[in-house]
Amino acid sequence: MTAIQIKGNMTKYRWQICSLLFFATTINYMDRQVLSLTWKDFIAPEFHWTNNDYGNITALFSVFYAVGLLVAGRFIDWLDTKRGFVWAIGIWSVGAVLHAFCGIATSGIVSGEWFLDFENAKEAIKQVSNVSKVINVSVVLFVFARFVLAIGEAGNFPAAIKTTAEYFPKKDRAYATSIFNAGATVGALAAPITIPVIASHFGWEMAFIIIGALGFVWIFFWKFMYKKPHEHSKVNPAELAYINQDDSSDDDKTTANESLKISFIDTFKYKQTWSFIIGKFMTDGVWWFFLFWTPAYLSDVYGLTSNSTMAQLLLFVLYAITLLSIIGGWLPTYFVDKKGMDPYAGRMKSMLIFAFFPLLALLAQPLGTYSYWFPVIIIGIAGAAHQAWSANIFSTTGDMFPRSSIATITGIGGMAGGLGSFCINKGSGVLFDFAANTNMKFMGFEGIRAGYFIIFSICAVAYLIGWAIMKSLVPHYKPITE
Repeated sequence: MTAIQIKGNMTKYRWQICSLLFFATTINYMDRQVLSLTWKDFIAPEFHWTNNDYGNITALFSVFYAVGLLVAGRFIDWLDTKRGFVWAIGIWSVGAVLHAFCGIATSGIVSGEWFLDFENAKEAIKQVSNVSKVINVSVVLFVFARFVLAIGEAGNFPAAIKTTAEYFPKKDRAYATSIFNAGATVGALAAPITIPVIASHFGWEMAFIIIGALGFVWIFFWKFMYKKPHEHSKVNPAELAYINQDDSSDDDKTTANESLKISFIDTFKYKQTWSFIIGKFMTDGVWWFFLFWTPAYLSDVYGLTSNSTMAQLLLFVLYAITLLSIIGGWLPTYFVDKKGMDPYAGRMKSMLIFAFFPLLALLAQPLGTYSYWFPVIIIGIAGAAHQAWSANIFSTTGDMFPRSSIATITGIGGMAGGLGSFCINKGSGVLFDFAANTNMKFMGFEGIRAGYFIIFSICAVAYLIGWAIMKSLVPHYKPITE
């Protein structure tokens, strides 16, 4: 690509916008983590849930999220970034708070007592002899709350990726994406040291309410800070020229036709779309498995409850390691600037490197027989590799599609990732209960440990398989120009 000379001192307002995306993603991941950090030790005893019940809830959340992404991407492209983001985070914040009232609603349905506070609702549920009814009603109510949460959260990444494409040139987008995507790690870091504490002192319901309310605070800042770069008084001409340097390139073969409009149906005729779909389907479920099941893993295998000091320390260290993923955004920029690669080639080379790190998950369970620190560190490394991979695969949409279609393509790929997550979360719940109940033996492991070993092995090889299929579909940089 032709180098663009920028005259004058640039403002750096694009990084303030990136910081807003970072905080949105942090809140996004904290909201979805509340359930995983409270269900085993606080919610399950109240409603008599099994691993399969929790697996059903998380699997259905993945389906709702997947379908929501399919719609959200097109919705963001139609409504545009500012209003679309407000709607998305507003809906998911309402969904997050709704979880808190599932106990009261369960009490009303199974016992007929509706107008109770949280504690009295618990007592009313205890008096119900029909345990199956309590389980079924509570699961349905939590599924509904997860549905609202998922539909709103589906808008985060399409809107964030679209914003990144508006405020950053192609060579910097993976780096910007890795920074705001680090919000997922920070959210995961903050969650285990805050949510169990809130649940222990104020009840699991307040954990959902307090964390859910953060989204409404974010909306205030977004409404006053965001405008398109060319409309923003805090973006000077030098920064605007830097942002739009791809549009100024005289090599039209490396720049997607920004005026091109692609219908929703037509997006599926491009191999670039299918490459993104496959990459997301194969790998998103791995991250979601680690996110949703690691607290339960520590409880099931090592007897560490989520509110114990050691479990909180382990989860903190795990997600602190994933902050290394920021390197994943810098690496393709290095390949572009120092090695002369086009953005797509730099991203694919980076993704291949990151695809090898999850192979360490094959050792998580064997080494876990010596100390729980080994699987925690390995999962942290695999999580960092995923986030680095994720920053780059998201940026491939901006490399090859016009800005008018970026959120749509992101949503389609996100839907595929959600379906992949459904498969692994539903499969995990069924497998873990089966392994525990039958004392299943596999590769020297017994019971639920055998189940975790199987899932860890699937997670280990998913990235290399996904990369190979992506490379076969789109071997070289080929932007959509017609």
